[in-house]
Amino acid sequence: MEDSGEHVDVLAVGSERIRTGEFEVFAAEAAPALARTAWLLTGDVRQAEELVQQALIRTYLAWPRARSRDPLAYARRTLANLRIDTWRARRREVLTAPAQLPDGVVASSAERVAERDQLVRALALLSARTRRVVVLRYLEGLSEREVADDLGVSLGTVKSTASRGLAQLRAALGGPSVEEGSR
Repeated sequence: MEDSGEHVDVLAVGSERIRTGEFEVFAAEAAPALARTAWLLTGDVRQAEELVQQALIRTYLAWPRARSRDPLAYARRTLANLRIDTWRARRREVLTAPAQLPDGVVASSAERVAERDQLVRALALLSARTRRVVVLRYLEGLSEREVADDLGVSLGTVKSTASRGLAQLRAALGGPSVEEGSR
């Protein structure tokens, strides 16, 4: 009987190595996309890094469930939910100065930096739910169905929230309203 117990232990250790290896590959591939999403949700490099780490930890802990579906979607949803928890805890955001943005984000011209800063400030005016939908839909390029699945809401909720969010962004950024654009 002792031999069968040892055999089970070896299988458990081996399967843990496989799990860890699969997750390491996933984390290396997904980290840049998650970091971009986190930065768009927070507007702060340090908060974004912390969110990514927390999301990856939770994804690892749920790896068997996450990998059976779409692990990136699972991690993105975890990231968005963690951001909501942060909003609830802090209730106040401070945006990072353009000079402190992560590499690859700072544009070469002052005009692009100013536009990005203006967009981040406008995103900060949106509610948490609206901001998540707008960021995932338009800045991450997910389809309406993918956003709905990631956030656990209906397709109609994504459509209406995205529409209202874009209208709020247009108003905040001084762009044409839907009525003005249709004339």
